[in-house]
Amino acid sequence: MNKRSQDSMLFGTNAPFVEAMYEEYLHNPVSVEPAWREYFDKIQQTPGLSVNQLVKSAGTADKQQQQPAREGKPGKLDGMIVLPEVIQTDTNDRKQVAVLQLINMYRYLGLSQAALDPLQFEDKPLRMELDPSNFGFSDKDMDTVFNTGSLAGPDHAPLRDILQILRETYCGPVGAEYMYISSVEQKRWLQSRLETKRSNPDYSHEYKKFILERLSAAEGLERYLHTRYIGQKRFSGEGNESLIPLLDCLVACAGKLRIDEIVIGMAHRARLNVLVNTLGKMPADLFREFEEKYVEDLPSGDVKYHQGFSSAVNTPDGVVRLALAFNPSHLEIVNPVVEGSVRARQHRFHDRQGDKVLPVLIHGDAAFAGQGVVMETLNLSQTSGYGTGGTIHIIINNQIGFTTSDPRESRSTLYCTDVAKMIEAPVFHVNGDDPEAVSMITELALDFRMKFHKDVVIDMVCFRRLGHNEQDDPMVTQPKMYQIISQHPGTRQRYAEKLEDEGVIKKGEADAMVQAYREAMDAGVNPNKKIRYNYKSPFSVNWAAFKKPFKWNQPVKTGISLDILKQLAVRLTDIPEKFILHKRVEKIIDDRRLMGQGKQPLDWGMAENLAYAALLYEGFPVRISGQDSERGTFFHRHAVLHNQDTSLEDRNIYVPLRHISPGQPDFTAINSILSEEAVLGFEYGYTTAQPQELVIWEAQFGDFANGAQVVIDQFIASGEAKWGRLCGLVMMLPHGYEGQGPEHSSARLERFLQLCADYNIQVCIPSTPAQMFHLLRRQMIRPLRKPLIIMSPKSMLRHKESVSTLEELSSGRFYPVISETEKLEPKQVKRLIVCSGKIYYELRAHRQAQEITDMAIIRLEQLYPFPHEEFKQEIKRYSKAKEVIWCQEEPGNQGAWHRIQHYLLRNMKSSQTLGYALRPSSASPSVGYLAKHKMQQNEVIEAAFREKI
Repeated sequence: MNKRSQDSMLFGTNAPFVEAMYEEYLHNPVSVEPAWREYFDKIQQTPGLSVNQLVKSAGTADKQQQQPAREGKPGKLDGMIVLPEVIQTDTNDRKQVAVLQLINMYRYLGLSQAALDPLQFEDKPLRMELDPSNFGFSDKDMDTVFNTGSLAGPDHAPLRDILQILRETYCGPVGAEYMYISSVEQKRWLQSRLETKRSNPDYSHEYKKFILERLSAAEGLERYLHTRYIGQKRFSGEGNESLIPLLDCLVACAGKLRIDEIVIGMAHRARLNVLVNTLGKMPADLFREFEEKYVEDLPSGDVKYHQGFSSAVNTPDGVVRLALAFNPSHLEIVNPVVEGSVRARQHRFHDRQGDKVLPVLIHGDAAFAGQGVVMETLNLSQTSGYGTGGTIHIIINNQIGFTTSDPRESRSTLYCTDVAKMIEAPVFHVNGDDPEAVSMITELALDFRMKFHKDVVIDMVCFRRLGHNEQDDPMVTQPKMYQIISQHPGTRQRYAEKLEDEGVIKKGEADAMVQAYREAMDAGVNPNKKIRYNYKSPFSVNWAAFKKPFKWNQPVKTGISLDILKQLAVRLTDIPEKFILHKRVEKIIDDRRLMGQGKQPLDWGMAENLAYAALLYEGFPVRISGQDSERGTFFHRHAVLHNQDTSLEDRNIYVPLRHISPGQPDFTAINSILSEEAVLGFEYGYTTAQPQELVIWEAQFGDFANGAQVVIDQFIASGEAKWGRLCGLVMMLPHGYEGQGPEHSSARLERFLQLCADYNIQVCIPSTPAQMFHLLRRQMIRPLRKPLIIMSPKSMLRHKESVSTLEELSSGRFYPVISETEKLEPKQVKRLIVCSGKIYYELRAHRQAQEITDMAIIRLEQLYPFPHEEFKQEIKRYSKAKEVIWCQEEPGNQGAWHRIQHYLLRNMKSSQTLGYALRPSSASPSVGYLAKHKMQQNEVIEAAFREKI
């Protein structure tokens, strides 16, 4: 007869409560009450006893003690107050406690014994922690009935059945990691789903056939390309064919959950397979790319395994639109780009929770562990300015890394997914040779994401049949692994044999699927009947207006009436009653009131805020992000005001730009995380999906943009040339030499100018507040979407001469070239000094001090596209000038000199000579000593006026 202890205090509701408290203790010991912590500490040191050891009642509590139990706190259990106390227990109690510990241990460590590797390449480590004998059990205990605690299923079960549930759930084709999650609710939800299914999905025969058909398509495409285009790079998906049924399952489940759009980001591994078999790209189009007969109308184009694609898929519950983001070979750099694109789409859908648009990121195992942008993007996931309601991460884990490495060389962590634990994302490792388990975990992952709006990771353990590319021989460096791989029949064949054994398909039916797919490839058509071609989503963006021919220098009205400007100024300075401003901010707002009345010149902060206000007034949303962007790094913007009344519990802020006019669009200002690469990638992605919104990324100092150089090079500068992707992103990069050292002076202007070609980007250095006002407005008003790089000011923000009037905002425009402002006699000018940025004010001050009247100074406010016509007019105006001098603060090997000289020479007269005044060439952007900086700056200014350069 089965034995069962009826009197243990661990029966009923007590066991799960103590379990949950102990889990919290393991996660963070200081989070539980000291008495409980001392109790658990003692249990840890007590041989043979579990972590959920018996506690006993301390009597009925008085009214003051009768409070609901909180996670990790002593509380009411079964009508009693339980206090921790180590007591003597009988054998049954000890074994009951051990059962609960055993369950807990499988949840933590069962993964180590899971059957995850299709190759069975390495033996599993022996884990005594999972051996029942380690807990004092013998064969005699297998039929003893115990309380199962929080284990899903019956409240009581024999030990034999409990072990079977645990091994099937945690040691089968699925290995789950989630016990580090601090939320008990999330852990219990996952336990219920995992332990109920036991990694044994119950799919219909029809769905199993569908999985086989999808595997046949995945394998079929790879083999077709392998034989037809021998030796050509395609970064094969052979060995990870289960990715295709995984994505089909994800799309179908998304349809059930009423998700409208899925945006996918992935590198090159298996990308062609996803393009054809998931998104529905026509094979004939792919073949033309292989045969180099397909030439797009783009300046450069890109290789076939970097291309993006958009389509729509019919599901039983509606249409789901798919978009695969364009991606360079920088692997994980697409991650934040996808997140930004998703956030923009969610904004269009008014999808605040992330229920309508889903981000999906497909990674390689070595890249997920090795690329820093992965961590940066994960860190964005739960922030208010960048969250997208959770991302589905899919790792194609081929166990070999990139070219020749194995896991011991590609990471320091046990699993490639360990970085995801930083945001407490659950991780599901699954055997890629078990496509049913893969589909089951996909359903679970999506359900978790939709319920808790958190990231979740699917680690599909598989292999790579060929080398890193089709010209690589992996046997050279991985002979043992590839001997095993050469004997592997393939996931499709193994699954087909399984279905034949189960009687799901008849003999020969699997071969017929393979042949049917081959015939479709020969015909160049896609056999996927679920693809819906030419589907137009009601939420899609119409880019037609921005694809019409429009020259960058076509005139566009950026001014706004004086009356409206004054009204906007009132809205910007109308602060709620009893809202206490900081004294310095109060002075700024008071000054802005005077500026709005025309009683005081406009500074940069007021002009910039008026630009945003005018755009909002006209219906353009505005989004600005960066470190300190709400206030402004240099204390000038103050778009977000903070109440200085510290008695208020909540963060009490006021944003004047959200109160410009009734029904206005959104204004968003975000103090970003301390990241350049991921945040800039996010904003680029956002802008490519939201052309009607002014999107700005602001560097804290322009120098810091070099931390995002991959985004600048691979997306912002070349995205249109490679992929035809339009983007109106604005980058504000504080730039100027004020003696603050090598990392706080230069935004590396030379790098941006080096990237300029094909009219791809705009590089501007505005020198007045009015210029900034019109530049920002021009970016949205004209039907042209090109990235705008602004070398924005630092010291000029409060320069007494760098000011503007309301009239200049009302009737003016952005001037690519600003003429000489002093009344000089053109015929007497013998030298024309050309410059950009703040050095203009230093040149002018020196000229005034030295009473020089025969040298004119003009400002180039736009360096690219170069304003040839406007510059020619200045040359004509000063036709007697024999010299043209380019003056810059930067060293000679940096700044604009090497790029700008060719433009200057093209427009100069043959009789004129071109010279320069600049710092000596240097390996560093600037000196670090203030005295030396001042000396160099003076030398540059004096050189510009020196008789002989």
